[in-house]
Amino acid sequence: MTALLLRLRKRFLTGYSLCFFGFLYAPILLIAAYSFNANPINMMVWQDVTLDWYRSIFGLPTQLGDNDLYAESTDQLLSAVRTSLFVALTTTLVSTLIGTLTALAIARYRFRLKGFYRFLMFMPMVMPDIVLGIALLIFFISVGMPLGTGSIILGHCTFLISYVFIIVSARLAGMDARLEEASADLGAGPWTTFRRITLPLIAPGIAGGAMLAFIISMDDLVITYFISGVDSTTLPVFIYSMIRRGIKPEINAIATLLLIASFLIAAGGLYLRNKQHAARPDDKGPDHD
Repeated sequence: MTALLLRLRKRFLTGYSLCFFGFLYAPILLIAAYSFNANPINMMVWQDVTLDWYRSIFGLPTQLGDNDLYAESTDQLLSAVRTSLFVALTTTLVSTLIGTLTALAIARYRFRLKGFYRFLMFMPMVMPDIVLGIALLIFFISVGMPLGTGSIILGHCTFLISYVFIIVSARLAGMDARLEEASADLGAGPWTTFRRITLPLIAPGIAGGAMLAFIISMDDLVITYFISGVDSTTLPVFIYSMIRRGIKPEINAIATLLLIASFLIAAGGLYLRNKQHAARPDDKGPDHD
């Protein structure tokens, strides 16, 4: 009886796991599958297999011919992709730099209201996106800043700095501060210690924070919707606006390429993490004071 119950429980857990992952990943697989559908009118009706939607994204000639129904939005779609990439890359550089420096300052220096500053760095992450988007919109209008690519970059930096700060801070918390002290005792200056000791140890955290910032910036819709101008539409905002009048077939191809890029970025982060763990010296052994 016990063996039967164990088998039933194992089968139930297996079936539940399959249903759970199927519910999560089936929509993603459908997007990838329909990106090869040759039907230019209704993507839910399968017509034939084609790569023309991918060819059209890269400006290559297609075999389906021109489609007047979607011709007016092709250039806008590609412009939205370029805007999203520019915003994501710029935001990643700025937020990674500021977030890393802030994490180093809070971890290495003692000053008044240190806990309060750390609390402020967590606020953009726990604040609802719609509240932050409205607040940024009111702020930009109040200071007279025009809405556009610059406002999107500033808006993304306000909350992406927090993500980088938390990831780098976690890396600093797990780092042995005695290594920096030993470097200083051996005569190395602050910059040499940072370049030779601190930076290599926190590099995986910096890389992880940068990758996360890039993915979130590329994917953000709610905040960007409030602070983007007419001539600075990002890809998520453009896709959202197109849903109201029908989904363009190229969107499936764009979404599939974004998924592949996200998987590659995540795989790169895991590779760097595993490489760092493999290169780390064994902690076992005699403790030298």
